[in-house]
Parts: sequence; C-alpha cells; structure tokens
Amino acid sequence: MSVNINVKNVIKKYGDNTVIPDLSLTIREGEFFTLLGPSGCGKTTLLRMIAGFNSIEGGDICFNDKRINDLDPAKRNIGMVFQNYAIFPHLSVRNNVAFGLKERRMPKAQVIEETNKFMKLMHIDEYADRMPDRLSGGQQQRVALARALVIQPDVLLMDEPLSNLDAKLRVEMRTVIKEIQNSVGITTVYVTHDQEEAMAVSDRIAVMNLGVIQQIGTPKALYQRPANLFVASFIGRTNIFDAKLTMNGQVPTLVFEGGYAVPVGHVLPEYHKEMPVKVCVRPEELVISNTDEGVDARIDDSVFLGLNTHYFVTTADGIKAEIVQESQIDSIIPKGEHVRLTVKREKINIMTEDGSANILQGVQNDLEKKAV
Repeated sequence: MSVNINVKNVIKKYGDNTVIPDLSLTIREGEFFTLLGPSGCGKTTLLRMIAGFNSIEGGDICFNDKRINDLDPAKRNIGMVFQNYAIFPHLSVRNNVAFGLKERRMPKAQVIEETNKFMKLMHIDEYADRMPDRLSGGQQQRVALARALVIQPDVLLMDEPLSNLDAKLRVEMRTVIKEIQNSVGITTVYVTHDQEEAMAVSDRIAVMNLGVIQQIGTPKALYQRPANLFVASFIGRTNIFDAKLTMNGQVPTLVFEGGYAVPVGHVLPEYHKEMPVKVCVRPEELVISNTDEGVDARIDDSVFLGLNTHYFVTTADGIKAEIVQESQIDSIIPKGEHVRLTVKREKINIMTEDGSANILQGVQNDLEKKAV
C-alpha cells in the first residue's frame, strides 16, 4: 500500500552546522517525486531522514497520519535502492531478490512465487542462478530494484541509483524505473543531481539549494516558468541578459543593451514599473534574425549536430550566449560574422535584478501549499 509522505518544518543539524533549516513538503500517494539539486544541497540528507538513517532535530515526518520520526528503519516498510546497488556478492540473483521475504519469515511457497514474479517483472529471471560478479551494471541495478520492490513496501527510496552506469545504460534504466513505478504504483522518492534524468522520470520535482527548496512542480512547469534565477540556471541551459523593464503606456516593455525593445504583456501587475531585470533566454528561445532588429552579436563558434546547429556568440556588451536552431540545408554561419539576436518573447523568463523571483504570470510553485 502506497502512502502520502508529509514533511513538516524539518530541521537537520550536524553539531552547529544546520544542513536543512526548515523544510516542508507533501509527496502524494503513488507519485514519482524527485529531489534535485547540486552536490551538498541536502537532498540525500532528506532522503535518509525519510528512511530513518539520519536523526531529525526538528519538525515531523509522517507516512499518512503516522509520525515516523522515532520509528526504526526496519519498521517503516520502505524499499531502498542505493548508488552502489548494495546487493549481496555471495548470493545468487534469486537469493538476493528473496532475501527480504525470507527475513520476514514468509512461507516458502510465497517466497518462491513473489521472487519469480519480480525477477520476471525486472527481466532478470534468466539470470536467476548467476552470481552478482557475472552481471553487468544494469543487471545488478535491476536486481537491487527487484529486491527493494518484492517486499511490497509503502515507499520506494532511490539515492542516485544510475550514477555508476554509462550514459546509454542510464537512459535505458531510467525508462525501466519509470515503467516499473507506473505498473506498481508505489510512492517513490528519487534523488539525483542530473536534471535531464529528473525530467525524464518524475511526476514532480523539488529543486533544492543549500537545504532550501526553491520550487516544486512538474518538469514542464519548472522548465517553462522557473520560480527564480537558480532554478532557471539549474534546469536546462539558459542565457542571462541584463535589461530594463519600462512601461510603454500600459504595456510592460523590455529594453536590452543597444535599444532592442520587446513588449511583454504577461508581467505581474505589481511589477508594472521601471526597474532593472535579468532576462533568462534558453538557447532555443534565442533567434538569429534576418533583419536589423535585435541585440548585436558576433559568432564565436558553431557545432553541427544533425537536426540542430549550436551557435556560440558574444554580444556587443560582452555577454556569452548559446543559440540552438534547426540546421539549415545551405550553410553554417561562419566564425566572426556579426548577427542580430531576437527572442521568443512568449517563452522567455524575467527575474528581479537579484534573481530571487520570476515576475511573470503563470509561475507554479507547489511549495506555497504548505504541508499541514
């Protein structure tokens, strides 16, 4: 049975060092929820608090309405998949998967039935009698996942489970993990620093920095309308321009260096005033113009990748930027050529000068819905 996980005003300290100052979130029953952020941001610490491996210095963690702060990890009914797989080297695949069931003293027939079921689900039944040292990394990870799921836990916790695999296997295994999670329907908390991986598997993502959640939302919401400059920079690639927001009558207008002006009608009403801003423009939202309109820039380099060509440019005021555009059939713009850059105004994001807030309408942040 899956559960809701309610994290309420949780604090984590190591001596005088506060790693997580005051964190609240709600993870919904059956969802795939990812904690995403740079190394040292507190995501693994929070996962280990949910698992019971780390103490809690303040606040509460509940599975449904049951407070689990002081509950022994073995009694939380969780499945755990680690970065290093942590499967037993002296046990066969079959015995690794069956281990948790035997520890719970289940009847032998049920152990065999459930073990076979989950080996088949993870496509490792043909390796049932192999030892771990004869398995590939991807196969070992499937064994670890089967062992975690076979006990039918309320919660599945996964800590950087794909980081030791090569790039091709990572893509393959994240597809496997998402498919299995969908079929089993278990509440899953997943830790990674890889934003592409997070976007591929997650129902919702919490972006963390320095122990503080910056934004919670769907991959689409975080990518298209990041809550602040940190999220915009961490989720995908983004170019950052300085500009001034002015009012042209009743219409908010961005003015870039060199005078390029862009009307932006979806600015929040409280920001309908003149102010310096940061403009976040993803590479696919920056356009090489065929007109005299736009920001002046020089082509520094280009990379042809088949479907798309990536251009690297320097603007007249010294900003380095990247552009991704569909490859043309005729030619690639040569190095040193001067071009004009325009933006897809409906897609760009505008931040306050300090980067603390997105001033556009449509920013979704589930963090505002505090756990109660």
